[in-house]
Amino acid sequence: MAEAYIVEAVRTPVGRRKGGLGAVHPADLGAHVLKELIARAGVDPAAVEDVVLGCLDTVGPQAGDIARTAWLAAGLPEEVPGVTVDRQCGSSQQALHFAAQGVLSGTQDLVVAGGVQSMTQIPIAFASRQAAEPLGLTEGPYAGSEGWRARYGDAPVNQFHGAQLIAEKWGIGRRDMEEFALTSHRRAVRAIDEGRFARETVAYGDVTVDEGPRRDTTPEKMAALSPVLPGGTITAACSSQVSDGAAALLIASERAVADHGLTPRARVHHLSVRGEDPIRMLSAPIPATAYALKKTGLTLDAIDLVEINEAFAPVVLAWLKETGADPERVNVNGGAIALGHPLGATGAKLMTTLLHELERTGGRYGLQTMCEGGGQANVTIVERL
Repeated sequence: MAEAYIVEAVRTPVGRRKGGLGAVHPADLGAHVLKELIARAGVDPAAVEDVVLGCLDTVGPQAGDIARTAWLAAGLPEEVPGVTVDRQCGSSQQALHFAAQGVLSGTQDLVVAGGVQSMTQIPIAFASRQAAEPLGLTEGPYAGSEGWRARYGDAPVNQFHGAQLIAEKWGIGRRDMEEFALTSHRRAVRAIDEGRFARETVAYGDVTVDEGPRRDTTPEKMAALSPVLPGGTITAACSSQVSDGAAALLIASERAVADHGLTPRARVHHLSVRGEDPIRMLSAPIPATAYALKKTGLTLDAIDLVEINEAFAPVVLAWLKETGADPERVNVNGGAIALGHPLGATGAKLMTTLLHELERTGGRYGLQTMCEGGGQANVTIVERL
């Protein structure tokens, strides 16, 4: 049976909105991690068969197949192609899936997967608005579809509404969410202070560490914030941060490992993606995790570490309630509430962190999942070697 190995993984520190990475062209941000990835792996870049990067809102500096642009901006060989993937927030986790599937199929031996996003320059959903307005279109992608309306009515389709629905369905109160958010910040600060991210990050200029974690946040400060939706309980404190960043991984076959003298660090054990209610939108990691465990025959007791994207606190808290997972194995170095969520890059960023933390702690299996627009969720399980 063919295997797909993770040979190398690297990310930038995550920048805050309008922070140290805010003015960097997204192609240069992507190029930065691609150059570092190739240098760390010590592989001939001409041997790479494809570059698969995740990115949302591909307009302006993120348009025109940024995977290809970033590779060329890195000064890497022109004969290597690139393709950009959009599965909403799971785009670069899906990029990893596509890269691994190419290797597992036997049609490719060496593929780069990753993602890049500048939310400072291109705010979320900006691309769709920019494309629609010149055509006289002012409503979102679902409006006007008779089939959609027949199935889902006029229910709002947005992430804040979905997060609120999850909080209500699973009985998650505002105080629970704020305690979770505070833990995320404290874990992230500890990870930075202990140098846990040092091996996985490559500085970009003066940006040497993640900019998002707030050392001075308190329960009182969180409690003083107004809800995003009238009458709701979701606040900015319980939400992922608007961020900039990039990450990349090198995926290799057994043949590539032998031919290029590479050292595998993890084996891709499982890849899957599932969907559910697109109105609630963000709860798909729950059925997706159950599906992945059933397919593999593993239990959560066998999973040493979990990275589940903290798009909103109730996403993770509902997942914990449903799965019964040990919170001490989940997002042990903080998550997107503290560290940020550079949309198209987050999937690759989480896998980079998961790999390095498995190595630091000596764990065997790691599971990654994240909620995505449209009510979807990817699940990736890797085995440290």
